[in-house]
Parts: sequence; structure tokens; C-alpha cells
Amino acid sequence: MREADRSWHEPADNPLGAWYVQCRMQTRTDGPLAGRTVALKDSVCLAGVPMMHGAAMLRGFIPTQDATVVTRLLDAGAVITGKAHCEGFSFSGGSHTCAAGPVRNPHNHQRSSGRSSSGCGALVAAGEVDMALAGDQGGSIRMPASWSGAYGLKPTHGLVPYTGIAPVEATFDHAGPITANVTDNALMLEVLPGEDELDPRQRNPITHPYRQALTGECAGLRVGVLREGFGTAASEPDVDAAVRAAADSLHRLGATVEEISVPAHALGPDIVAPIILEGAPPQLMFEAGLTANWHHHGTGLLDATRGWRDHADEFSESVKITMIGGALFRRRYGGQLYSKALNLVRALRGAYDEALGRHDLLLLPTMPMKATPLPSEDSPREVITHRAVNTCPFNATGHPAMSVPCALRDGLPVGRMLVGRHFDEPTIYRAAHAYEQAQDWTTQ
Repeated sequence: MREADRSWHEPADNPLGAWYVQCRMQTRTDGPLAGRTVALKDSVCLAGVPMMHGAAMLRGFIPTQDATVVTRLLDAGAVITGKAHCEGFSFSGGSHTCAAGPVRNPHNHQRSSGRSSSGCGALVAAGEVDMALAGDQGGSIRMPASWSGAYGLKPTHGLVPYTGIAPVEATFDHAGPITANVTDNALMLEVLPGEDELDPRQRNPITHPYRQALTGECAGLRVGVLREGFGTAASEPDVDAAVRAAADSLHRLGATVEEISVPAHALGPDIVAPIILEGAPPQLMFEAGLTANWHHHGTGLLDATRGWRDHADEFSESVKITMIGGALFRRRYGGQLYSKALNLVRALRGAYDEALGRHDLLLLPTMPMKATPLPSEDSPREVITHRAVNTCPFNATGHPAMSVPCALRDGLPVGRMLVGRHFDEPTIYRAAHAYEQAQDWTTQ
């Protein structure tokens, strides 16, 4: 096996603002991903190649070690072609907070391409790469997939090792694939998961030969259409209607589809907020993921973020709010809100598990709205810092969830989300593949 070429260059052509740096890195020419091009979210360490994590203060930082997922991709024959821009420290509900400028939606350059893995979603949807390795702490795989028109899977928490990826909050951190079709998504997931002794997020991950689930049929599957995912204050009627039409299509393909209610879902964002506000700043800024009593992978990112106080004015509004809110909560409540929220997660997980005891999958809009306009500099703070609604509860509970494109409305993609039992990604893939084979989402 030859050593990978670690050279890199700035992108010569970057109309979407999605590339940070480009390279060509390959260590073998055989394997399940042989010749397939992959972009990495710029929160993933790639030795010898710059990593900015969307933040101006990290310009010039070059990791000296590969993330575990990078090693697995290269060992499978993948060609890593560069780093995709992400939002500043992976904190944003849009694609406008990267220090290098906004990432633009490939369907409409004046619109957002999604949450923090914005560059990954845009590059895959634009056909510039076959696959992307993205991260998800509140919807950052599924939201770019939904708004840009791609297939994005947030795996079960702990299935894919997170070692060597800049953290946000350990109980929320997920890494997974964004691809242009279901088959590539399942193929990529066959390469990524499994035990990594350095990642304490993992608890006996259960892996599968995921492509075997791609049978093209879904007869007999029981799908619960989650009522609380529709008709929210942020919902657009055409999005709700398109997702319900996609549910009807699954019914015509032989699945049993019925509307169900999980009232706790509506409380999910309120449960998530204290965990992110109090849990993220210490891990992101003070420890750079090197939490006490963990097996450590590398200290380069820790050193690179040490001087963050000198750069605080450069942070995005979302990061500033999180840092200030987290400090205020910890000072006033002494960690009580964080602890109580984690306790409530168990009840939220139980509510979904109960529904998934009666149904194989839950179905709801990935995002209740289509891609939003990129905000201007004078936009209200509420517009600049808007957050995910339907996606974030499943980061807290760890259930696998996939955004599947199901329609175009006003020239913009609509995504519907399929949620499954822990480590039951095969059932998600089965339903997604059956729908993909039966429907052309761009004509729906």
C-alpha cells in the first residue's frame, strides 16, 4: 500500500462556496469504494491538509493524524478529493456562518444549502463528488440533504466512530454519509461503522451488510406518520403535503401507513436546548473534545483552540449565543438544567421506542420548510440563528434517521425523514430504496 499524497490546493472554481481545499488522496485502488470520490466535512481531521472548521481563528491549523473514518474510507479505496466548508464550529441552522462566506444551494444560489454540513450537501447535490462524510449534532446531515436534494443518513449514535472529528457535544455527535442515491449511501455505511477503542460514544455497535436491504420492495412494513412533525409554527403547507404524498406512495408500494401521535416529539427542541447550551462550550472550546478520562487521539485541535477568547468577536451569532447562554445557565443553575434535560431524554427515547414497537419506521418532514433565503448582514438575530425542529430530538435519543428527497416545490427540494429503531438502518434503507426505485422525486 502506498502512502497517500498529502498535497492540497485552494479551489480554482467554487461557485457554491462549498469547497475549503481540494486534494486527491488515495492509498489503494481496490476495495468497495474503489475510485469513488469523497468530500470530508471540514470538521474531520485529514493529516497534512488544512482544517478550519468554518472558523477564522483556526486558519492555518493542519492536523497531523487522520480521523478513524478517514482511515476506513482510504482502506476501502475511496479517493478523498477535499474538505467541504462547514458552518462556524458546526453551529448554525443555515449555511451563512462559515468564515469564508456562505455556502449556496445548488438549486438556487440565493438560498441556504442547509445546516453545518452545508458544503457536503451542496457538493453531492451538484454532482461534484460521489459521496460526502458529514456530521450531525442537530440535523447537520439531514438538513443539507433535505434542502439541497440528496440522501443523508444520521446513523444510530455510536455506530460510526467519531474519533478525530471536532466535537460539539458527545451525546449528540454523529457522523454519516450524504450521497446522491440510496445504494451509495448503504455502500458507504458498510465501510464506516464498527468498534473503535478510542471512542467512548460507542456501546457494542451492531453492523449489517446494508446493501442486502435494498430489495426494491417494502411490502409489509409498518410506517407511522408522526402527527407532531406536521403543522408546526414553521411548517409550509406545500412541504407537509409533499411528505404526506410520499407516505401515500409507500402505501401503494405495499407498506401499512397510518398516522400516529408521539406528543413528546413537540417537546424535543426544548429538551435539547440545555444540553447543547451547557454541554457544547466546554467540549468545543475548553477541551476540543479531549474530555477527561477518555482515550485521547490527538492534541493538535486542543492547542489550536486555546486562544479562543482572543477571537470571540469573530464568532457567529449562533456560537456567541451558545457560549453566553451556556455560561449563564451553568452559573445560575450549577448544571441542574443540563442534568435534568439528559434525564428527560430517557423519557423522550422511551416515547419513540414505544411507537417503534408498533411500527417499523416513523415518517415526517425532515425540515418543515424549504431552503430559506441566505440572510443579509442586517437580518434580525432570530433569522440568523434559526434552529432545527424535527431533526434535533433524534440526536438526543440516538435513533437512526434518514432524509430522503421526495419532491420539488418552487424549484427547491423537499425531504421526508425516516426514523428507525436503534441499529436498524437496514429497514430505513429498505423503505428509502423502494421509494427511490418507484418514484422520480424531481417530478413529484
